[in-house]
Amino acid sequence: MASATTLAPSAGTEDFAALLDATLGADTGFAGSVVSGRVMRIDDDYAVVDVGLKSEGRVPLKEFAPAGQKPEIKAGDVIELFVERYEDRDGSIVLSREKARREEAWTNLEKAYQANQRVNGVIFGRVKGGFTVDLGGAVAFLPGSQVDIRPVRDVGPLMGSPQPFQILKMDRARGNIVVSRRAVLEETRAEQRSELIQGLKEGMVLDGVVKNITDYGAFVDLGGVDGLLHVTDIAWRRINHPSEALTIGQPVKVQVIRFNSETQRISLGMKQLMSDPWDGVAIKYPVNAKFSGRVTNITDYGAFVELEPGVEGLVHVSEMSWTKKNVHPGKIVATSQEVDVLILDVDEPKRRISLGLKQAQGNPWELFLEAHPPGTVVEGEIRNITEFGLFIGIGPDIDGMVHMSDLSWDEAGEAAMAKYNKGDVVKAKVLDVDVEKERISLGIKQLEADPAAEVLDKVKKNDIVTCIVTQVQANGIEVKVEDVLTGFIRRAELARDRGDQRPDKFAVGEKVDAKVVAVDRAARRLSLTIKGKEIEEEREAMKEYGSTDSGASLGDILGAAIRRRRELAGEE
Repeated sequence: MASATTLAPSAGTEDFAALLDATLGADTGFAGSVVSGRVMRIDDDYAVVDVGLKSEGRVPLKEFAPAGQKPEIKAGDVIELFVERYEDRDGSIVLSREKARREEAWTNLEKAYQANQRVNGVIFGRVKGGFTVDLGGAVAFLPGSQVDIRPVRDVGPLMGSPQPFQILKMDRARGNIVVSRRAVLEETRAEQRSELIQGLKEGMVLDGVVKNITDYGAFVDLGGVDGLLHVTDIAWRRINHPSEALTIGQPVKVQVIRFNSETQRISLGMKQLMSDPWDGVAIKYPVNAKFSGRVTNITDYGAFVELEPGVEGLVHVSEMSWTKKNVHPGKIVATSQEVDVLILDVDEPKRRISLGLKQAQGNPWELFLEAHPPGTVVEGEIRNITEFGLFIGIGPDIDGMVHMSDLSWDEAGEAAMAKYNKGDVVKAKVLDVDVEKERISLGIKQLEADPAAEVLDKVKKNDIVTCIVTQVQANGIEVKVEDVLTGFIRRAELARDRGDQRPDKFAVGEKVDAKVVAVDRAARRLSLTIKGKEIEEEREAMKEYGSTDSGASLGDILGAAIRRRRELAGEE
C-alpha cells in the first residue's frame, strides 16, 4: 500500500505536466524569435494575433503607429511579431511589434554593414556628443563630427528628413550602432566633383550655395567643388565686406570667371551676370552737371561718392571745400551722407569720375561779390589780428582783411591797431573782392570822408605851401600842411647852403615855407623842399631886378625883391 501510494503521485505529476505542455505549447522554442501572425480582431487598445501557437497573443496598438497618429491595422492583416515569453497566469503569449521591427532592422543592417552599403535613416534626437538616428526600427548614434563635411551651426533642417548614412561600427550584443552622414557626403561629393571638373569651362553659369564668408570673399559650393567669389566680383557697387551682400547657406547664381585645371582653383563672379552700370556713363553724367550721391568711403586724399549702384566718383580733397584748406575729408563729410556734387571729368575706359563738392555749393567769393559789391558796408567780428592788419569774419567761412593803412586817416597803422581787440564787432567798407585769389579787402577809415581830400585837390607840384614843424629827426623834419596833410623835408632839402642843412635849427611848432616836390595821393603825403624854394626865389629875383653884371650885388637884388614883395603884401 505504501509503495503503491508513493508511486502514484509521481506518475500522475508527469502526466499532468505533459498534458499542460501540450495544451499551452510551452517550450516550443519560439521565445525570442520573430514569427508571422494574423490579426484576429481589435480589442480596445490591443490587437489579438494568431501566431500559430496553442494560444493567441496581444499587441498594444501604439506599437503600430508613430506617437500621436492612428494605427493603420485591421483584422486579417499578416504582420511580423517578436515572441517575448509565455504568460503563466492566463496562458497568453507576450508579443512585440516594435521588437520585431528592431530585430528585422538589425538583420538588414548587418547585411548592409557586411556589404559596405548605405542605409536610410532619420535624425530624430540630440544627445551628448551627437544625435540619434532611427534606422527603420534600430537606433544608431551619429557623432557631431560625422554630420557634415564642415561644422554645421544649425542641424534643425536635417532633423526628421530621411537621408542616407554609412554604418561605421555595430555590435548587436550590446545594441550599439555608429553611423556617418559625412562619409556619404564625401563620397557623393567626390563623384560630383570629378563630373563637374571634367565639364567645367570659363563663362559657364552655375547654381551654388554660400558655404563660408571671409574678409576677402565667399566660398560657394557648386555641388562637390568649391569656388571663390571675390568681394570685388559680388556686385558692381562698392562692398566693404562680403557679409553686406551674402549669408551662409544662401543660394546664388554665379559665372565661372577663371578656371585653373592644374590647381583646380575656380574663380566666380556674380556681377558679371548683371548689366555693367558703367556702359554709357559719360552720357548719363555729363561734365558740369549736378547730381546727388551717397558717401561710401573716406580716405586721406578724398571721398568716394556713389552716384548709382556700381558707379562711384572721387571728390579729391582739393575739391571738397572753398574755405577749409588742409583739412581731412572726414571732417567735412561722413560715410552714408547724402551730398550734391558737380561732374568735373569722366574717363569711361578707366572707369573714373572726378567730382567736385565745393563747386556744387557755389564759390563763396563770387556769392559775396554779388551781394556786396565794392562800397558796401559790412559788419563782423575780428577773428584775428596780425602785424599787418585785422581779419574780420564776414561769412560762415570767409574773412575780409583790413590793412593797417586802412584803419585811420590820421593815426599811424600800429597806433590805430592798438585800439582793436580780437572778438570786437566792427563795421567796414568793402574795397575790393578778388575772386581768383580768394581775397576781400576792407577799410574802416573809408567809412568817413578823407579830411585831406579837399587839400589834396588844391595842392599841386611846385606850389609853395606854409608848413608847421611837427617832428625833428636826424634825416630831416616832418611837417603838417593845413593840419591834415603830412609832409617831409629831407636834410639835404632844408637849405641852399650846406652849412645850414641842419634839422636842429628848426623847432616843433615853427612855421616854414616849402616847395611841393611830389604829391602821393594814396598815402596822403607830400615831399617838400626849402632849398628848392630858395633857388627858385633867387632865379626870379635875378630875372626881375637884373644881374651881377650890371653892377648890383646879389644881396642888393634879393633885398629889393623882398622889399617889393612886402610892398605888394601891404597893398593887399
